Amino acid sequence: MTNFMATRPQSTTGRIETCLEENEIGMIQSIRGFRDILPGETERWRTIEKTASELLEFFGFREIRIPVLEKTELFCRSIGETTDIVEKEMYTFPDRKGDMLTLRPEATASVVRAYIQHQLFAATPVQKLYTIGPMFRRERPQKGRYRQFYQINAEVFGIASPLVDAQILFMLTSLLDRLGILDCTVHLNSLGCPACRAGFKDSLKTMLHDRLDRLCEDCRKRADRNPLRVLDCKVPGCREALQDSPSMIDHLCDDCREHFDAVRRHLEALSVPYTLDHRLVRGLDYYTRTTFEIQTAHLGAQSAVIGGGRYDGLVKALGGPEIPGIGFAIGLDRLVEIHALVQEVRQTHPRVFFCALGEDAQRMASEWICRLAVEGIEASMDYSGRSLKSQMKQADRSEAPMVVMLGDNELAEGQAVIRDMSDKTQRKVPMEGLLDLIRSAA
Repeated sequence: MTNFMATRPQSTTGRIETCLEENEIGMIQSIRGFRDILPGETERWRTIEKTASELLEFFGFREIRIPVLEKTELFCRSIGETTDIVEKEMYTFPDRKGDMLTLRPEATASVVRAYIQHQLFAATPVQKLYTIGPMFRRERPQKGRYRQFYQINAEVFGIASPLVDAQILFMLTSLLDRLGILDCTVHLNSLGCPACRAGFKDSLKTMLHDRLDRLCEDCRKRADRNPLRVLDCKVPGCREALQDSPSMIDHLCDDCREHFDAVRRHLEALSVPYTLDHRLVRGLDYYTRTTFEIQTAHLGAQSAVIGGGRYDGLVKALGGPEIPGIGFAIGLDRLVEIHALVQEVRQTHPRVFFCALGEDAQRMASEWICRLAVEGIEASMDYSGRSLKSQMKQADRSEAPMVVMLGDNELAEGQAVIRDMSDKTQRKVPMEGLLDLIRSAA
């Protein structure tokens, strides 16, 4: 296991006091690589999450919610100690007892841990689970890549059939189609099993040692320790040096080849086009057999928006029974960015805005807002008691299609003034039937 310093942290009281003194004056900003998602943006996020959740549930998935903090050992054992994620990118720290904890850099390991810990396989080994939430990696922040980023993850346990591999890719292309994202390509590869991968690794190592002088410093280190990671390197010099690298597909054993051929046949039957990509290895050690990415031309170099594959040995490696698995992760940050290029999302606005003059009118308007809200009708008002002209300006900015005006005179008459903001016409209506009128118009 990677050698993390599991020392008990010293008291932070003095550091906190110093920090408060230094920052007594001035604005505190968010941490680099961590961002706020503001109103106006969140509507798009909700649209995508709702569309994805609905489609996943149509395919039999159920939601699971997992903690953001796990024992570091979980990710070392699952992702692989020699991966960039474990070696360079995880947010890892000791707690007060000295236990090493890590903010989750991905979700599959946590979902597998929950599947084993709660013995979800006891009732039936076949489980389809999905989760949506933040992940954490200390990468270099750039457009579309953040240190706190969001993913939609889904996992299928207990099915070894290649049919489910094809079903997942069909489901993912259907999701992108529902979101209006059409310019996408499925990249497909097989990483075989431990038995047939050994020959491929030997062939790859031989090639890497012949070309060490053309590789970046990181890939020189990987050449012996984890040669598959070299294929995943994005440095142009490494990619050029490995253009004619051996293909895992050429080293597949009979069982793995039969599985991969079946996946391809099922994809063709489902009319899912794909591109064979012998360099596709993904960034995690637990993948076996089917491996895939869905890439888009919308984001330039950051082209992968969905990635996943089989991990038939992961459940057993983490202490569970020998149960196959397959899953994927959708990069929500990138998906939102692409969606903004191709689709408008309707912003929500209150259905009615109350311009209330005087304390009695404001109390009445506030009561109406509460009654409408619990019925699913958004309403708003000005709480400042400003002039009618000022309140009407705020009503206009709210983009509410209907404005209700009332003051002491209207309360005395038992009537309110309704203004239609589309044609600027207005009329008086009895307050007794006002809420019914608003309900019918909403």
